[in-house]
Amino acid sequence: MRTTSTLLAAALLAACAGDKQNGDEGTLADTAASATPATASPSSDDPDQSTGGSGVPQGYVGRTDRANQNITEAKYAPNGDRWEITTGPAHIVYAAKDSASGRYTATATFDQVEAPRHPEAFGIFIGGRNLDQPSQQYTYFVVRGTGEYLVRVRDGDQTRDVLNWRGGGSVPKADSAGKATYKLAAQVGADSVRFMINGKPVAAVAKKSIPTDGVAGLRVNHNLHVMTGPVAITKLGSDV
Repeated sequence: MRTTSTLLAAALLAACAGDKQNGDEGTLADTAASATPATASPSSDDPDQSTGGSGVPQGYVGRTDRANQNITEAKYAPNGDRWEITTGPAHIVYAAKDSASGRYTATATFDQVEAPRHPEAFGIFIGGRNLDQPSQQYTYFVVRGTGEYLVRVRDGDQTRDVLNWRGGGSVPKADSAGKATYKLAAQVGADSVRFMINGKPVAAVAKKSIPTDGVAGLRVNHNLHVMTGPVAITKLGSDV
């Protein structure tokens, strides 16, 4: 009986491990606590897909979540003034010129082209600092086709939830073909940061609680097929 119980416990642990997803965003039932490691091993049942890509566009820098991943496994195909992105490992992409401080709005529009094998996240980040160093830091605002969004801060190899996964009527769900459109915006004001999806506010947090001054860019999790363009930054007036 003891041997049988041991085998059953081992099987349950293996099943739970198999549910983990690659990247910071975790599973659909993710309830990560503050200061959780952002370096969990990739899931053996959902490895990074090989895309035959050549990395991020010229003039941009890509950084994968883990040192043993290669950004050239991400494919960025030009499509007008946008990119058709196929991944590949979870990563961020940015250009140093896309920096902002004070009051501003960072915006990007994403079209999910097809449903991923598991719900995977994509979106924007702000407040990027030391992005080429182990001490990297940024705030990211991401969505997934389940009609949910997340706000999280990455600080070195740790992450902390600001707003854990949540949904609402203003957050679109992907249709039966896996398609959905999300215009994401982080509006940084004098004292707060408002997060918006398709022009509708979904949340606000105290400005002092997250990094906001620094580089803005895109974050795309693994095994996704999305369309988007570079992040756009608009300075705001003093009355915001």
